[in-house]
Amino acid sequence: MQDDATLKIESMKSRCSPAEWQARVDLAACYRLVDIYGMSDMMANHISARVPDEDGAFLINAYGMMYEEITASSLIKIDHAGNILSKPDFGALNYGVNKAGYVIHSAVHEARPEVACVIHTHSWASMAVSSLECGLLPLTQTAMRFLKIGYHDYCGVVLNLDEQESLVRDLGAGEALILRNHGVLTVGRSIGEAFNWMHRLELACRSQLAAMACNTAFVPVSQPVLEETWSNYQPGTRRPYGLMEWPALLRKLDRSAPDYKT
Repeated sequence: MQDDATLKIESMKSRCSPAEWQARVDLAACYRLVDIYGMSDMMANHISARVPDEDGAFLINAYGMMYEEITASSLIKIDHAGNILSKPDFGALNYGVNKAGYVIHSAVHEARPEVACVIHTHSWASMAVSSLECGLLPLTQTAMRFLKIGYHDYCGVVLNLDEQESLVRDLGAGEALILRNHGVLTVGRSIGEAFNWMHRLELACRSQLAAMACNTAFVPVSQPVLEETWSNYQPGTRRPYGLMEWPALLRKLDRSAPDYKT
């Protein structure tokens, strides 16, 4: 089934609808981009996408593959109960789904039907900020977009279904959540939108850590200005996030790693 460097997977294109295949292509692209932008954690973490024309089904990565090798055909389709609905032939490797990923992602997809994509990362910057008592500070314009970000207290590795209720409650109707002592999570009405939220959240975390490392006073911003800036970033005040840059990001991948579409 495989040579020395590449996992050979038969195309799933003929086994799914055109809508599902497009979701697979976009989701595989998202995995590659999260890796390119320094937010992956080898084979840990997950990005999931709702199957557009199939209620209660979403796509997620096979546990055992690096983000840099995810393809449209390598993704596994599961339901909200964690049952595998379809997956490619991985041969002797027989990859499945990581339970922690299913617990987190199924909770959000079931509670938020408008959400098309959920991204969870353990980047060094987001893990560092998640461990700070102060959390994410509105030090930069980018960080002000997350002025009212949610927080979820650490309860151990997310394997217990009982944690789903509190996780969904802490996310609320928002697009981003800091998992204390753990990492971060973003959602979007499209895969491009979820990636946009995660990319900006990562930048906010990195810039805060850089500023804190300087060991000098921060320049304060008044609360009214913080509130106004936050308001300017909310849905309805501008075009949906990800809409403009997603085609350009796909072109970037087409130039450097076009196999994500296979």
